[in-house]
Amino acid sequence: MMVDEVAVRESPAAAAAVALGRWSVLFYGVGHMLNDITAACWFTYLLVFMTDIGLSPRDAATVMLSGQIADGFTTIFAGELIDRFGHFKIWHAGGSILVAVSFSSVFGSCIPCLIFGSESASLQTIGYSFFAAVFNVGWAATQVSHMSMVNCITLNSTSRVVMTSCRNAFSMVANLSLYAIAFLVFHLSPSKTTSEIENQYRWIAYTSIFIGCCFVVIFHIGTGEPRLKEDFRGHTYQKISWTYWFKKVLYYQVALVYVFTRLITNVSQAFLAFYVINDLRMAQSSKASIPAMIYICSFIVSIALQVTGVSMQSYLVGEDVKGCAFVYGSLSFLDKVSCGFALWILESYQNTNVVALTACTPICSCYSISRYGFGLVPAVCALVAVVVTCTMKLEKPRLRPLKVPLLE
Repeated sequence: MMVDEVAVRESPAAAAAVALGRWSVLFYGVGHMLNDITAACWFTYLLVFMTDIGLSPRDAATVMLSGQIADGFTTIFAGELIDRFGHFKIWHAGGSILVAVSFSSVFGSCIPCLIFGSESASLQTIGYSFFAAVFNVGWAATQVSHMSMVNCITLNSTSRVVMTSCRNAFSMVANLSLYAIAFLVFHLSPSKTTSEIENQYRWIAYTSIFIGCCFVVIFHIGTGEPRLKEDFRGHTYQKISWTYWFKKVLYYQVALVYVFTRLITNVSQAFLAFYVINDLRMAQSSKASIPAMIYICSFIVSIALQVTGVSMQSYLVGEDVKGCAFVYGSLSFLDKVSCGFALWILESYQNTNVVALTACTPICSCYSISRYGFGLVPAVCALVAVVVTCTMKLEKPRLRPLKVPLLE
């Protein structure tokens, strides 16, 4: 036995700094699959689904905004409670149950309309907004608990980056799985009536939930409850006040980069289906095939943006693990609320251009919000994110050279 191995076994601190094994990273990485596959459906198809069943663009955007606001506030409370009481896996399991139960109601018949026997636009908006809010409450609890686990599972900076990368790799799997499911449904089950449209999206939702829940089970079987909330002398870390983070310039810089990188993905994803159907006049199955092709072609850039944003959060937290959930929660709050309002504003303007869109053809270009949402907004966000990143001053002592393999 080598001396280094003996030292690791005798020192818990040294053991926590050792790179994680492949299976530990893999089990952690699949824990966000349910969130990822439902989020892909949420951003790609929610607005399209709502307008297809008869809601106005503004009402459809209101449904999404209600969910985003519920998500944003839940991240704050969940982050604070996780910092205070821990129990990451309980939060993750509870959130996953809420997601699984409520998601099919977001993409389905209006339950309050069935109860009250009315199909009014106001009741539909309220009904769908309620389940959208419930879905996002569960989604946020799962996201915050899963993301904040990174800094509490290991102190090894290399392993933290690998875990984040693995999580993003399975995010790609989730997105492509969603588009494959949607392509089969749109291609094999064409729809003409509102009932048929609801059945289409219900099948997409049910299948996505089943696949995501399988990976949630794998995550909970293979991943233990993080123990780094306690230091290696048996004492718990001191609670870090939220004001501590607001005094750090790096917190605001990371927040801006994270928000803009998320806006790039979410805004373009939300308007892609509109652009394909309304502007390009393509077949319904193109709502799945085109997003899938674009996602594959832009995979490297997309993952680089996501890893950069999330890894910056991990760097910001460092070894201050007692406040990690608040950091992830507060930044996610900014992400969700800003995205919700951005989409609501853009979609509200789309309501005034319905007549103009009828004259649009792939050859004859015309004004449409989907063109701006799919092209201009992400480009501006990317430029701002790059500028902010260039202004960051990272402390060199925190950047440790790679002395061990990425995975052992």
